[in-house]
Amino acid sequence: MQKRVLITGITGYIGKHVAAELLKQNYEVVGTIRSLAKAEKTRDALAAIPGAAGVTFVEADLLSDKGWDQAVEGCDYVMHIASPFLMAEPKDENEIITPAVDGTKRVIKAAMRAGVKRMVMTSSIVSMTSGKSSGTYGSDSWSDTNLEIGAYPKSKTLAERTAWETIKEGSMELVVINPGFVLGPPLGSVGGGASESLILNLIGGKIPMIPSISIAIVDVRDVARLHVAALEATGVSGKRLIAASAEPVELMYLAKVLKKAGYDKVKTRKLPNFVIKFKAIFDREARRTVPNLGVKVGFDNRETFELLNWKPTALEVTFTDMAAALSK
Repeated sequence: MQKRVLITGITGYIGKHVAAELLKQNYEVVGTIRSLAKAEKTRDALAAIPGAAGVTFVEADLLSDKGWDQAVEGCDYVMHIASPFLMAEPKDENEIITPAVDGTKRVIKAAMRAGVKRMVMTSSIVSMTSGKSSGTYGSDSWSDTNLEIGAYPKSKTLAERTAWETIKEGSMELVVINPGFVLGPPLGSVGGGASESLILNLIGGKIPMIPSISIAIVDVRDVARLHVAALEATGVSGKRLIAASAEPVELMYLAKVLKKAGYDKVKTRKLPNFVIKFKAIFDREARRTVPNLGVKVGFDNRETFELLNWKPTALEVTFTDMAAALSK
């Protein structure tokens, strides 16, 4: 008998890949969606995967109780992937913090009421190292939300802390996957997220100079495989598992790989830090970049390799596969 898995945020970049991986491994998939009108695009994105026609959708919103009990009914597992993201720093941080935190609590409580065995939650490395400028960090590291770390890292940190606190109220197991910056080919139409925008702007020559940013990266297909592996793996309950390269990758390296792969419009001149800092005075998107300038943070990801048998995709393959998919 097929095991039934609920995916929150199935319409997103990671969510669609997780759905595809679940279908490949013969799970029954249910996805939450804020409006059922968006279901068709997700169906189209998954159409090539056997079993995609059997995916069902339930309308549910992170800011409302409505629909969640229906969504988790009969589910063996829950993948909580949905989380708000804005390209620019919001004027009010609660625009993304409130749905992230309240939504996480709402999903967990509904899952516990339904008797779900285990939940796998998507967090981020930003819940571990935001505000830190150097060093190597593991799963015991947390970002300090009392610092000016930005609304998105704060939302991810508070949402994950809420998950660990709320899970204590019942017997459901929790596993958290903490991805780095996620790249790789999207499924279906381009959604305009940060990852897709970066690659499109690079290969389109719209980024005239490359800022001094280094960040741990992971392939979206690896993120999906790790999520699915965590559903039934032993020894992972209660773990925070890092899905990111051990060493930070320079944005300049990404640009040079794409340039070498034949994307001639990619620029590889270095952008001085002071230019971004000046722009950040009046540009909210630039303001989000400033805390990452010159930061070189690494990760102890050994536990992910050991517990989930992770075989990472080579990042050069990640970069070029994504560029090829987006340039079609």
